[in-house]
Amino acid sequence: MIERRVGIVGYGVMGRAHAYAYRTAPLVRPHDTRFVPVVMSGRDAERVRDVASVFGAESECDWRALIERPDVDVVDICTPPGTHAEIAIAAAEAGKDVVCEKPLALNSHEAEAALTAVRGAGVRHAVGFNYRRLPALSLLAELVRDGALGEVRLFRGTWLSDEFVDPATPFDWRFDRSLGGTTIADLGSHLVDLATWIIGPISAVAATSSTFVTERPAPQGPRPVEIDDASSALVRFASGAQGTLEMARSAPRRPCDFVVEVNGSVGTAVFSYARLNELWVGSTEDDPHLYGLRRVRAEMPSHPETGGWWPVGQGVGYDASLVNQAADLAAAWPDDSYDPDFAQGAAVVRVCEAIEHAAEQGRWVSVEPEGVAHSSG
Repeated sequence: MIERRVGIVGYGVMGRAHAYAYRTAPLVRPHDTRFVPVVMSGRDAERVRDVASVFGAESECDWRALIERPDVDVVDICTPPGTHAEIAIAAAEAGKDVVCEKPLALNSHEAEAALTAVRGAGVRHAVGFNYRRLPALSLLAELVRDGALGEVRLFRGTWLSDEFVDPATPFDWRFDRSLGGTTIADLGSHLVDLATWIIGPISAVAATSSTFVTERPAPQGPRPVEIDDASSALVRFASGAQGTLEMARSAPRRPCDFVVEVNGSVGTAVFSYARLNELWVGSTEDDPHLYGLRRVRAEMPSHPETGGWWPVGQGVGYDASLVNQAADLAAAWPDDSYDPDFAQGAAVVRVCEAIEHAAEQGRWVSVEPEGVAHSSG
């Protein structure tokens, strides 16, 4: 048994989710390699100690001390987005593998620097686009790759939440562009990743953004909100397909609702996170007496990302996407690269940045290739 010892930077929701996934993965998909959380870091000594102890890990107050520890093989970054690139670069320079929550960085300059660092150090690297590991979404991608929908023509992705509906929600790092990034970077990064993973590269975008609550309460008085509450984008794919993306944190009674739809020349497939074990599929070749979309329960052993999970009919949840991600990392060691990696993470950042610039400038913006940081001119 090979143990890859993980240091998790951050002890909030995602830090706990990743620690849980590493502990659970060997129970669901046993493998000769295990990723084991050995230490977590955070600025609040008492709180990080309490969280780390639940997972049988030690605690640190300084992420730099975590990276320097000889008993850490992998650094897993679960902090606000504005800190990702700096931590990833430091981890790579220390010779540690790096797993980073999305988005990889706030802009293309930071993303390229992180990608250059991990490549230069020769370490493995991954970005946490965990929704790829949901069986129904993975099945959708498989249908597209196999040509079951024909030539892909349209992609539609929406992600709605009510996180920012209440104007009394106090100002914190989520409203600080330098720390949390935009709603485009936060929610949109998942949609962009799914779009490019399923359909292929995005070549150009047009967009609009709105901030409905322009200031938030803070201890020293109201502070201006620096990010968008909602944004929408038109996208052109390199393949010739077109699509729409919508992301908003201002939709009442929408807790975490995202939908992905693909329309091809002969078929349609629709996924809704509200019913995450289902995929709705229809084809022009179906019996016309059964016109419409049929529900597929993506829980059969023949479906992707179902290995090791519960018997058919019991379903899988959000946690399964993270456990599958941890299991895939273990399976990739030591012969294969992690997937998705920093190159894919940087590509998503470039698209999100292009959407931000398109909204600011009111025009179509081309998505820059790898190695070219966006110019606002």
